[in-house]
Amino acid sequence: MSEEVRTGSAPNFCPPVEEGITFSMEDEHGDETLMEFLGLILHNGRSYGFFFPVTEDAPAKSSGEVILLEVVELDEEGQPAAFELVEDEGIANEVYADFKEATKDIYRFE
Repeated sequence: MSEEVRTGSAPNFCPPVEEGITFSMEDEHGDETLMEFLGLILHNGRSYGFFFPVTEDAPAKSSGEVILLEVVELDEEGQPAAFELVEDEGIANEVYADFKEATKDIYRFE
């Protein structure tokens, strides 16, 4: 796989600065999960992050189901600092459709 960062073709897509970037995220129970950041979608004035849970069997840059999280807090530099799971199925479907369109030249969707 190329080390060059691929970019999406939509103005509402913010790609990661490099492929394979992972973050350790803690859930409400204190459990940590390593997540690969796939990019942000700006939708109706809100930001939504797409993440891929990284495991031994599914390392960064591999494929599988993604998790959609809404940005709910920014740090002092305006970068996402906290996320929440998107529970509204209608919004999730709209944002996922935006993500698929913006990244159709980057990722394959089934």
